[in-house]
Amino acid sequence: MYLLELGGEDDEFAASEARAAAGGVERFAPGLATARTLDAERARTLAYTHRASELVGRTEASLDSARTLLEAASIDREGSVAVRARDVRSSTGVSTQAVERELGSVLVERGFEVDLDDPDHELRVCLSDDVCALGWLLVESERDFGERKPTDRPFFQPGSMDPLLARALVNLAHVDEGDRLLDPMCGTGGVLIEGGLVGADVVGTDAQAKMVRGARENLDYFLDDFDVARADATRLPLEDSAVDAAVFDAPYGRQSKIETHSLEDLVANALAEANRVADRCVLVADREWDAVAEDAGWEVTARFQRRVHRSLVRYVLVLT
Repeated sequence: MYLLELGGEDDEFAASEARAAAGGVERFAPGLATARTLDAERARTLAYTHRASELVGRTEASLDSARTLLEAASIDREGSVAVRARDVRSSTGVSTQAVERELGSVLVERGFEVDLDDPDHELRVCLSDDVCALGWLLVESERDFGERKPTDRPFFQPGSMDPLLARALVNLAHVDEGDRLLDPMCGTGGVLIEGGLVGADVVGTDAQAKMVRGARENLDYFLDDFDVARADATRLPLEDSAVDAAVFDAPYGRQSKIETHSLEDLVANALAEANRVADRCVLVADREWDAVAEDAGWEVTARFQRRVHRSLVRYVLVLT
């Protein structure tokens, strides 16, 4: 069993993304979940799971309970150790420093050397509401999203998706290394960059020549291999079932007319075309397109709301 430390404010969104790397994911406290299976290398690519640990056990959120749990646990490890404690979302009021000292002393009593700078093993102590969970750190996700901020890319346009959300969408679509990922409205290429960095073969189209040129420039900066072309998302130059997954950000309501398509027709036809070429899809939009997606042949398996700022909410649909 594994302990997952979730990030962000929407635990269900984070847990759903974590299923790209873990099986049997279940939330049990704010910011925390367990998983029955875990692909540690895949977990490094998650946006909203910060750490995964081998679960030692769970108990009440108190110093005494945490000490009792650790004292009773079998520890099949050698080398130096460190204890890191978190009061998740400041929900318990338990002193993390006191927890680290107390559990560190338990480990010293059991013959371990404490090394706070470069330990061989790190014991994670996560306190949330009325629960304390202990786990030996197995993997941390690679938090390099700040290196790919839209404003720092060679080509930038306002409204570009941030890399953290783009990576989460790729993972929600269960895109794995070697899969073929399509973004039929690729814009500046943010989704394709994140897909390529998890090992997918990425394909992008956009109706605007300016965006195609810009996306190519951005992708060339981050990836070695990609395919981007100018095309209408409602008439893709792809064969049936040509890709494994599609992820795209639909135009927002202020764009009531896109070339010869109304917004409604554009999204409906793009969803139908995505259904023709892909097995699964994640759609991001500023409104609820559930009924349109179902009319296009998709089943809505999950839906989320992501608040960008006070005037903008993004709706995320996971489709199969």
